[in-house]
Amino acid sequence: MKIKVAPSILSADFSKLGFELAKIKQAGADLVHVDVMDGHFVPNITIGPVVVKFMRRSTTLMLDVHLMIENPVKYIKAFVDAGSDMITVHIETVSLKELRGIAKTLKKSKVKFGISLNPATPLFKIRPALDLADLILIMSVNPGFGGQAFIPQVVDKIKQLRAIFTKDIAVDGGINNQTAKLVKQAGANILVAGSYIFKAKNIKQAINSLR
Repeated sequence: MKIKVAPSILSADFSKLGFELAKIKQAGADLVHVDVMDGHFVPNITIGPVVVKFMRRSTTLMLDVHLMIENPVKYIKAFVDAGSDMITVHIETVSLKELRGIAKTLKKSKVKFGISLNPATPLFKIRPALDLADLILIMSVNPGFGGQAFIPQVVDKIKQLRAIFTKDIAVDGGINNQTAKLVKQAGANILVAGSYIFKAKNIKQAINSLR
C-alpha cells in the first residue's frame, strides 16, 4: 500500500494556520491530521468545528478529524458540516451500536470513518467494528499532548491488526524517521507526525524521510 504522511496540526503555529497548511501541502503531505481534544477524555483542550471550518477554507488537503472526546456522537454532525473528509472516534468512548450509527451517518454524508484505540486498549476491543471502518488509527503514545516518546509495544498490535484488516492503518504518536521504519514494517501505511514535521528545518525532507 502507498505510504501516506499526515502532519498533525497540533504541532503547527496556530497564529498562521493558513500558511502552515499551505507549507505542508507544498512539501508533499497527503492529508492533515486534526487533533480535537475536550479536556475530559484526554487532559488537554484544542479546537472545535469552527476551526475545522476555517481549515477547510484554507486547504484542499484531506482533513482527518480525530475526535479525542467524550460522547463523540453528539458532535458528528457539527464536524461533518465543518468540512471533515474523515472522522475518527475512539473505541473507548462509544458502544458498538453507536459505532454503527456513526458509520451510517458518515456514509450518507460521504465522509470516511476511522476508529482509534489507545496503547493500553487490547485489539480484541475493536474486532467487532472492523467492518465499519475505512481506517484504524493506532495510538503509539497516550493521547493528549504532542512530543511524547513512541511506545514500542504497539508494533505487535499493528502486525496483528494488519493480519485481519486490509484497509488503511494509521499510527499516531512519536513518529520520526526511526519509528516510521518499525510501523511500516509492521503494516501501517499512514504515518501521523507532528513535531517531527513542523519543527523540521526542511519540512519536505522530513515528510520524504517518513515515506
